[in-house]
Amino acid sequence: MIPTRTSTPLAATGTLTGLALGDALGFPTEFNDVPSILAKCGPWRQMRLPEPAFVTDDTQMTLALGRAIRTAVDEGLLTPERLVAPLREEFVDWSRSPENNRAPGRTCMTACGLLAGDRPWQEASQIGSKGCGANMRVAPVGLVPGLSEEQRSGAAQLQAALTHGHPTALAASDLTARAVFLLARGAEPMGLIGRLRSYAYENGDRYPHRWLGDLWRYAGDPSPEAYIRRGWDECLTALDTVQEALRHPSPETDPCERTGDGWIAEEAIATALHCFLLFPGDPVTALRRAACTRGDSDSLSCLTGALAGAHLGAAAWPQEWAERIEYRSDLLSLGALWDA
Repeated sequence: MIPTRTSTPLAATGTLTGLALGDALGFPTEFNDVPSILAKCGPWRQMRLPEPAFVTDDTQMTLALGRAIRTAVDEGLLTPERLVAPLREEFVDWSRSPENNRAPGRTCMTACGLLAGDRPWQEASQIGSKGCGANMRVAPVGLVPGLSEEQRSGAAQLQAALTHGHPTALAASDLTARAVFLLARGAEPMGLIGRLRSYAYENGDRYPHRWLGDLWRYAGDPSPEAYIRRGWDECLTALDTVQEALRHPSPETDPCERTGDGWIAEEAIATALHCFLLFPGDPVTALRRAACTRGDSDSLSCLTGALAGAHLGAAAWPQEWAERIEYRSDLLSLGALWDA
């Protein structure tokens, strides 16, 4: 048994605040290589939060998912039947919002256009996409209290599947929610990769029929088990890259060189874990490391912020940063709901 601490105080507020801060820190550096970032921002360990601290679609969609879960839970136990309708509505509303002007992902926008109709959601899902848009927004699923493992896993995969139908997008979202859940409940960072590997092995052949319906048929796999196994296998390979990178840690080297650029789901969680585990007790440095990368820097740093916030709680973040993050009141409202 890997030892754990007691649950993190104000873990939900810390997770959501950290996610948004990472998103804002990485927003100006996305699509830049490291030399360009250093020329623009100075030494990476001294990167400043932009003024104003605008976020991207990562935080916007996280809030949309959080509101959908809140609506579903208000009606009773979290079930796929209760979650799908508000989730569709929130995602479509986000896609049509005038505030959706932060370079949203093509997969999300295409799927949301199809979700706006009355077709089954499985027909809207982009079955070949495993972009990180699936798991950049999943942190709320790891924070909601009182869920069973089946509910948490099913909800994490369902919210991903509405837009990204590749099995790796589903598995990586499930894995990301699991990491947030474990850290918020006191898991020590040192043992986190081992626990995530065990979780991936245990779930490798489990296709959540109740939550996904016949989505697997759209991918052309011979069985639902074969479909979902592809995703978990790729996630296990990604976790292997994190373990290998941390055997010989190199904080001054771009983490993307070891664990991937993060444009796809399994690389996004791998590189976020890499950045977090390089600096588990120094959350701001972890965010800065994730933001100063050649890869999908806003998504990498938002996921890193979610992990660090789940581990250390709301006190992890400088007050001066937290007070001026965009959507602060929305983040605090959801955080207070799940910290209670």
